[in-house]
Amino acid sequence: MRSIRELYRIGVGPSSSHTMGPKIAAERFLERNRSAASFKVYLYESLGATGKGHLTDWAVQQVLGPERTEIVWCPELKQPLHPNGMLFEALDADCKVTDSWTVYSVGGGAIREEGEPADAGNHVYDLPDIAAIMAHCEDKGITYWEYVERCEGADIWDFLADVWKTMHAAIERGLDTQGVLPGSIGLRRHAWSYYRKTRLSGPDMQQSGLLTAFAMAVSEENAAGGMIVTAPTCGACGIVPAVLHYLQQTNSLTGRDVLRALATAGLFGNVIKHNGSISGAEVGCQGEVGSACAMAAAAATQLMGGSLRQIEYAAEMGLEHHLGLTCDPVDGLVQIPCIERNACAASRALSCGQMAILSDGSHRIPFDEVVHVMTQTGHDLPSLYRETSTGGLAQAYFARMQKRA
Repeated sequence: MRSIRELYRIGVGPSSSHTMGPKIAAERFLERNRSAASFKVYLYESLGATGKGHLTDWAVQQVLGPERTEIVWCPELKQPLHPNGMLFEALDADCKVTDSWTVYSVGGGAIREEGEPADAGNHVYDLPDIAAIMAHCEDKGITYWEYVERCEGADIWDFLADVWKTMHAAIERGLDTQGVLPGSIGLRRHAWSYYRKTRLSGPDMQQSGLLTAFAMAVSEENAAGGMIVTAPTCGACGIVPAVLHYLQQTNSLTGRDVLRALATAGLFGNVIKHNGSISGAEVGCQGEVGSACAMAAAAATQLMGGSLRQIEYAAEMGLEHHLGLTCDPVDGLVQIPCIERNACAASRALSCGQMAILSDGSHRIPFDEVVHVMTQTGHDLPSLYRETSTGGLAQAYFARMQKRA
């Protein structure tokens, strides 16, 4: 597996696959076509269907130049490798194509060229799945975060410190900002009011109220195009920071504790990315919110003193109970149902950790098998439930709006 530096990406929202990935692709294409007179970019399937709401055209044109870049929307055309396909063309002064490049945004801000194998790149982890990693850690008497350090090197902690600083800043900004999110549906921010109402509530409301406020704060920042961290994606970016911030506040955790939990969360997210998918366009929201819930559950269990097996069990539950979750964002915006899903998954992640702590860590279906099932389930979902906004909640919302009109 590659480094968790490629899983945790610091950048602006609202989408890692539809904003970050295309922006990175445009930057690479520009590097080799500096003298081009103009550009034409074709966006296929999911990118073509929901790219406007995810600001795909804006991200590409900011790099290539809005005055010389034509975006061609092709939601009906499918490409062989991934639903998030793009074709970049460079044109000369006579509008003749001088260079073309087919590339895919495969989730979490990562891009892959046509013909490039999925596992290409610099691999820093020598073990392929959690079963092998857990056996190795048990044999050596080490934790998951120590395995990460051994594979990544000691400088991984400086990187994770930057990750946590960005996550924490997103929570603080989100809790302090009010108003309406950009986009067509006029959705108001709620983190500010949820946080203040929780602070005035009794003890029974504190856990769910604070987790909700923290997760919404980050998710709303993402929806507004703010600086966040993919964990493992933009659409699911509020879950891991919400759980870690809540536990740090309520359990007097040190900064070092949080960074170690981030390392463990990243390891589990990396396994999902390597052996399955974290792309909503490929496997639905189970690959985004489900993966983030598993990551946060693993981190929470570690912070509560869980064993290797208890941590694996918590992560398994976090992913298992999101199987089949569709990706059907209203008008292609990372708002409905995405923001509330982050809040619900943060609460579920902590519950999974608490359940795992109460157990001895033994269970029937291992984490790696759930990753396989999640991937197969995602491939079995019709395309209208995989980030195209042509079915599910997206369709129901607009049907209701049309009746009102």
